[in-house]
Amino acid sequence: MWRCTGPRWTDGAFGLGWYHQERGEERRSALPAGKPLAFALEGERRCLGVRRAGRWTVCPYAAVLDGAGARDQCADCARLDRSRSVAADTMADDPRPYAVYLAYFGPGLLKVGITAAERGAARLLEQGAVGYSWLGRGPLMAARRAEALLGSALAVRDRFGKAEKRAARRALPPTAERAAAVAALHDEARSLPGWPEALRAAPYAYVDHSEVFGLDRIPAEPEAPAGIAALRAGDEIVGAVLAAAGSDLYLQQAGTGPVLVVDARLLAGWVLRAAAGKVTTADVVRADSGTDEGRQEGLF
Repeated sequence: MWRCTGPRWTDGAFGLGWYHQERGEERRSALPAGKPLAFALEGERRCLGVRRAGRWTVCPYAAVLDGAGARDQCADCARLDRSRSVAADTMADDPRPYAVYLAYFGPGLLKVGITAAERGAARLLEQGAVGYSWLGRGPLMAARRAEALLGSALAVRDRFGKAEKRAARRALPPTAERAAAVAALHDEARSLPGWPEALRAAPYAYVDHSEVFGLDRIPAEPEAPAGIAALRAGDEIVGAVLAAAGSDLYLQQAGTGPVLVVDARLLAGWVLRAAAGKVTTADVVRADSGTDEGRQEGLF
C-alpha cells in the first residue's frame, strides 16, 4: 500500500512522493505539463511519521489526520520532528554551511530566508518563489543573524501565507521589474551595519522561476481559480497538469471547467487509486479564500 507523501521538487521538476510502509520503500512520480491525472482518495488519511537522514520512522499510533490540514504529521510526530530541527531552532550545532537568500513572490512580497547550502535552489522551488538571489553563505548561526538583521532593520518578512502567494501570481509584473526589486533589496541589505563577519557575501544574481513553474500556462481570468479546502475519502480529482508552483498544482479540468489549484500537501497521508469518474468531485472554493498561517513549507 503506497501512501502519498506530498509534493516533491527534484532536479527542478515537480512530482509527488510515495512511501510503502511494509517494504520501507520510497518512489516519486513526475507531473510534467500536460500529464492527465485522475485519482480517488481511499480509506483514511494517516500520519506519515518522521523522516530523518533519508529514512522514515513510521508513526507508532497510525494516527488519523484531518483532511483539511496541510500538515502530514500527528501532534506527537510533529513534536519529535521539531526536537531536532533547524526551523525550530533546536539544531544550532548543525555543522553544514547555510545560504541566505532573498525571494520574490509578487509586488511587495519580498522575503529573506535560509537553506542548507547543499540543497541549492530546492528550497525556493518548494516555497513557490517566483524569483530569488543569494545574499550570503556561512555557518548556521551567522545565517540566522543575517536573517534577523534584515527583519529588524528593513522589516523584511521571513514567510508569507498561501493565499498571499496565490493572489500575487495572478498579477506579476515583467521579469525585469521583479529582478530590479530583488536587486534593490540586495544592495540595501549588504549596506547594513552589523553584517555577520562569518557570513561570506554573495553577489547579486537574479534567477526567475516563472518558466520552471509554467505560470504563463495559467489562464488570465478575473476570478481566482477554484481550489480545494479539504479532502475526504471517496473524493476524486481529475484534470490535466497546467503548472506547479511550490506545493500548488494547477489542473485544467475537462471541457470548459475552471482551472483547479490543489495544495498537494493535502494529498500527503492518503492512499490514491484510479478515479472512476471523469470530473472532480471534491468540494471546491475560491483558491485565495481563507487564511494560511504562513508556516514553513518543507525543510531548510
